[in-house]
Amino acid sequence: MPDFIVPDWPAPAGVRALSTTRVGGVSEPPWQSFNLGDHVGDDPSAVAANRAMLRRELPAEPVWLSQVHGTRCVDAALAVPGTQADASFTRKRGVVCAVLTADCLPVLLCDERATVVGIAHAGWRGLAAGVIEATVAAMGEPGERLMAWLGPAIGPQAFEVGGEVRELFIASDAGAADAFAATAGGKWLCDIYRLARRRLHALGICRVASADSCTLGDVEKFFSYRRDGVTGRMATLIWLE
Repeated sequence: MPDFIVPDWPAPAGVRALSTTRVGGVSEPPWQSFNLGDHVGDDPSAVAANRAMLRRELPAEPVWLSQVHGTRCVDAALAVPGTQADASFTRKRGVVCAVLTADCLPVLLCDERATVVGIAHAGWRGLAAGVIEATVAAMGEPGERLMAWLGPAIGPQAFEVGGEVRELFIASDAGAADAFAATAGGKWLCDIYRLARRRLHALGICRVASADSCTLGDVEKFFSYRRDGVTGRMATLIWLE
């Protein structure tokens, strides 16, 4: 059986969410075993079987996006499978918003009245470009009415980046320097969780919970593109009941 993570956050009744792990599916190495990505070289029949297992936990088929590390946010109730975007939202009950990750940060959002939910795929490129801001804008609610959950992603002790990544963030937010720690060879360790929190707080979203996981460090539980290269993808999903 698949192993799911249920977010620990103060979402209101009527908001449902979960995040998958790599455990419990049928894919063979190097995609073992609960791979949900249909673009990573895995056997399509294995991906279909894994998605069918996931579908049993959901009110509808997830709205799978074609993710490009951008900032576009779409209305999941109107999107078709394969829509090019990195975020979605919905006010319609039973519509499942989803993103796939294997180190990037999945960000869940909902309002305190359970009238709208959203999700963003926030790798460093999308995060720096404003994918969280675009998602909040599409949801149409002020930040003080929203809350967020940060799902499994590469941890701050494992995410090494070049100086150009650090400069990109601090160019628009000098305080973002606190999310980087110098390491050897002019590289930096990046805390993507802290960077996301800064973006959320700037939008007035102060109720932020986190999985505090490291996808790269936990090989048994999570896929990691940075660690393995050829690997599967996990899903993070949110919907209104």
